[in-house]
Amino acid sequence: MFKQFLMVVALTFSAISVASDAVDLTDPYKMVRQVSDNTFQRITRDQPLIEKDKEHLRVIVKEELMPYIDYKYAALRVLGSHVSKVRSIKDPAEQKQAVEDIKRFIDVFQEYLIATYAGVFTQYTNQKVEFGPSKEFAGQDLVLVKMKIIEPGKPEIKIDFKVRADRSGEWRAYDMVAEGISLLDAKQSEFQGILRQQGINYVSDLLEQKSKLPVQFRGEGGNE
Repeated sequence: MFKQFLMVVALTFSAISVASDAVDLTDPYKMVRQVSDNTFQRITRDQPLIEKDKEHLRVIVKEELMPYIDYKYAALRVLGSHVSKVRSIKDPAEQKQAVEDIKRFIDVFQEYLIATYAGVFTQYTNQKVEFGPSKEFAGQDLVLVKMKIIEPGKPEIKIDFKVRADRSGEWRAYDMVAEGISLLDAKQSEFQGILRQQGINYVSDLLEQKSKLPVQFRGEGGNE
């Protein structure tokens, strides 16, 4: 199932080829579409570099994709109740260390996402993406950008991409739901027991190891 999630993320942000424009962070629907456009153009333009070294996909992900993913919020969502436990620590020194551990997890989680997305981009073969209609979002801070992936001979994959507005009114993606299953919920479930038994630093070490693997497809039997 996670293999499908990763492919969906890759396709979501590499769909349509038009003139590259500055991304409009004030409109969640425009933001997702523009990031799609810009990322696909970059992949096409940099094909000679990618063919020589797939690690170049990390550069594309960092520059074209990550600025529009709220990885900090996503990381905290994955940690779940662990964050509230840190807030309740009474000892100042212990709480300070716990906060530093969370900051490290956020940084490592970002690198893990970069490595994961870079790996999935190696599988992109120009599938078609159709976005649902834009809706009124005034007064809201969470929006679902609906889309579907179409590939000849295969069933359509329906996606809800979760986008949130920060305090300044800028929109960034933080999660996506593929056929009713949330990527963040899946990762939270995966790490919940490990966090409880081994601790946050163990999970950070695990993600750091995975993020340092060579860029490759993160599918079944691979780096998930």
